Amino acid sequence: MYREHTKKIRIGDRVIGGGNPILIQSMTNTKTEDVKATVEQIQRLTAAGCEIIRCTVPTMEAAQALKEIKKQISIPLVADIHFDYKMAIAAIENGADKIRINPGNIGSKERVRAVVDAAKERNIPIRVGVNSGSLEKELVEKYHGVTAEGIVESALDKVHIIEDLGYDNLVISIKSSDVLMCVKAHEVMAEKTGYPLHVGITEAGTLLSGNIKSAIGLGLILSKGIGDTIRVSLTGDPAEEIKSAKLILRTLGLRKGGIEVVSCPTCGRTSIDLIGLANAVEDMVADIPLDIKVAVMGCVVNGPGEAKEADIGIAGGKGEGLLIKKGEVIRKLPEQELLPALREELLHWKEQQ
Repeated sequence: MYREHTKKIRIGDRVIGGGNPILIQSMTNTKTEDVKATVEQIQRLTAAGCEIIRCTVPTMEAAQALKEIKKQISIPLVADIHFDYKMAIAAIENGADKIRINPGNIGSKERVRAVVDAAKERNIPIRVGVNSGSLEKELVEKYHGVTAEGIVESALDKVHIIEDLGYDNLVISIKSSDVLMCVKAHEVMAEKTGYPLHVGITEAGTLLSGNIKSAIGLGLILSKGIGDTIRVSLTGDPAEEIKSAKLILRTLGLRKGGIEVVSCPTCGRTSIDLIGLANAVEDMVADIPLDIKVAVMGCVVNGPGEAKEADIGIAGGKGEGLLIKKGEVIRKLPEQELLPALREELLHWKEQQ
């Protein structure tokens, strides 16, 4: 697999590449200058499972805020820079564990050199990011439109600029909102470079469309052995990005741990609020560190049989329900007691095994 052979890059106290576990990233949507709000959000995302966090640095005040933010968080912080090379240098000086730049947007070679020299001095990795939406006009003309090949060439051009300045502590990010183009670009890139790849579908959209596009795109890319760190980009609460990323990795067998909740679709036999119950179970198990499968079934007719593959489950009936282990009914309970009984079983799961 490609990811087994990519270059190892250290980001703070974490390492990506070289077959290391795929790490989950997200990005704050607070004003970075607001240290309190930014720290609170990072801590919440960390609790949800975020392993690397990115903050935008559009102002010098934001760059200086990184120093205080870093003191209060426990995961590596990436500074996102768009145009001003001075912000990149200031972010590095204030403790950023990695910076994200597009050298094409930074300006002259001298400005790029100044950023690279600052990163080199502290051995801070640079994530070279290129999006399909910002592809250079000459590459659009060369490939007769925005293409996967054009995206890859653009990114490698930027990588070569930094390599020519004597630095190879790099991570590459190539993103597109066109899922299949993004998949193809990663396939082409994986054949051409050994740098670790940050994978994501940019501008994926709202919770529904963003999750579907990200699951398909990241699923196709990761299943080919490509990708060392991921972000699910959603228009909404960043905590939802973490939940989705964890589920994508677990579904692909690339990560273990965490309770998997399965539930049946509703049908005419359903006589319980199955939708509400399944959502409540999913929220309830988020903080329980078990690697098991929990089933939530809508009726007591087929529930026990359908839940056989799960370690434990509940099946609802009219005003009551069943608590099931490995397909065997162990208790019959009033509907309002199903959730508490399930949580109690899960909290004492290891003791009972």
